[in-house]
Amino acid sequence: MGEAIEGTGKVMLVTTGMLGTPKTDGFVTEADALPELPRSSEATAIALAEKGINVSVVRLSPSVHDKGDRNFIPFMIRQGIKNGVAAYVGDGNNRWPAIHRLDAAHLFRLALEKGAKGQRYNAVADEGITIREIAEVIAEKMNLPLKPLLTEEEVTAHFEWLSWFVGFDSPATSYKTQEILEWTPTHIGLLDDMRENYF
Repeated sequence: MGEAIEGTGKVMLVTTGMLGTPKTDGFVTEADALPELPRSSEATAIALAEKGINVSVVRLSPSVHDKGDRNFIPFMIRQGIKNGVAAYVGDGNNRWPAIHRLDAAHLFRLALEKGAKGQRYNAVADEGITIREIAEVIAEKMNLPLKPLLTEEEVTAHFEWLSWFVGFDSPATSYKTQEILEWTPTHIGLLDDMRENYF
């Protein structure tokens, strides 16, 4: 796809996630490259940009939230109901960034309109919400007990396919993205959105 637009000046945005990206001073920044495996899309995009093709990367937070969300957070809620507990891994202090869907959409538009070739953009509003905080909202709203999961078997049994993701500690910033694109997240944060719209 990238090679098809070579020489045209047309813009291509590649979307990736950011869980598991190495951190700088405790946070995933735009300068931190996503490991090539298991995802190769970011590395491929950067390689195309180095060939002069107008490609950049938008990295989404694991929670892109709003009414109608059907991904990680709703699955965690359903698993809580199914298993009768609001669970988290270990001490629950591992963190996920989050962004409201409308803030992410605004970022995509700005990246298309004035993005820079080869640039990584972090779609981040909440820099690091602990998994325990998410579980606490589920417990509060669904009247469920909180439960730490201490073994790999417990984590897999409760979170199923999400067990590979739920233990990542990947707080992230978007300072450079905000500066380059003159973008500021303005919508409701994840925990308040959960309380108002997820139950």
